[in-house]
Amino acid sequence: MSFSFFRQSRHKTPQELAKAIKDSLMAIDNITAAEVKSLEKGMEEVEKNIMTMRTMVSGDGEVEPSADQITQLALEICNEDVISLLFHKLPILGWEARKNLVHCWSILLKQKVDSVNCCEQYMEKHLELLDFLVVCYDNKEIALTCGHMLRECIKFPTLSKYILDSPCFELFFKFIELPTFDVASDAFSTFKDLMTKHPTAVSEYLTTHYNEFFEQYEKLLTSANYVTRRQSLKLLSDFLLESPSTHIMKRYIGEVRHLKIMMTLLKVFVANPNKPRDIKLILAKNHEKLLALLQNLSPGKGAEDDQFEEEKELIIKEIDRVHRLTEI
Repeated sequence: MSFSFFRQSRHKTPQELAKAIKDSLMAIDNITAAEVKSLEKGMEEVEKNIMTMRTMVSGDGEVEPSADQITQLALEICNEDVISLLFHKLPILGWEARKNLVHCWSILLKQKVDSVNCCEQYMEKHLELLDFLVVCYDNKEIALTCGHMLRECIKFPTLSKYILDSPCFELFFKFIELPTFDVASDAFSTFKDLMTKHPTAVSEYLTTHYNEFFEQYEKLLTSANYVTRRQSLKLLSDFLLESPSTHIMKRYIGEVRHLKIMMTLLKVFVANPNKPRDIKLILAKNHEKLLALLQNLSPGKGAEDDQFEEEKELIIKEIDRVHRLTEI
């Protein structure tokens, strides 16, 4: 005789679980710091409910998760405003609970109810939660958790666009330079996703905010941190080479200011043997201006000339070669 019926009857339904999570989170607010034992018991209840949520969305190794239950849970945590509560309670959750929450968020955010991503829709109605996740890079205890959750959100164009247009976006230039290596690296990963996941939105953003963005970005390109300089240079070539942003690239490499940075950038664009045709046409069309710029470019006082001159000569020859081949 199977006892599976009785085992399943003890499990919470998605509606019950969403309410249990909400009630346990709200109960903590009514406990003072002096009530240590009550607070510990309250936190145990919260973390137990989050673990139950993970089991519901991923199974327990013996029983596979139910797609219908996962979808219903996604709907219920939106209806009960559980998402907002979970976000704001992140600073007091333990490491294991935060880990489980990140796992659940990556699954629940994808769930559709009648062709609508209900969690995405919830975030669109509570955009301040995206700002909250960004600002949390300033809290090294939860920075990585918030970074993971933020990158899941960035997969959706509307949420990514909001962050690009939000005043909190410029905080990434600060977070990428934080002294805590793992937090700074995570911030750069999130920044990279923002700049590469949705090229059209990025192109629109750069068109509107060209000056203020590159004023900040050039600080990364000249950072005292070698890793930051290298990653930033690679990322710049990645998003400028996307077809919607080629007009931004043309404007950028056509400017006389920050010539040494441009010299390095030109190495990326010109020396790449797999240059897209659009890039070849831009180099060919602007070859006279670029060559004149390079001829007058010097490494500056106190700098070693030999390697600089060799690289400059290589770029000049490649631009000239591209121009001749394009004419043919």
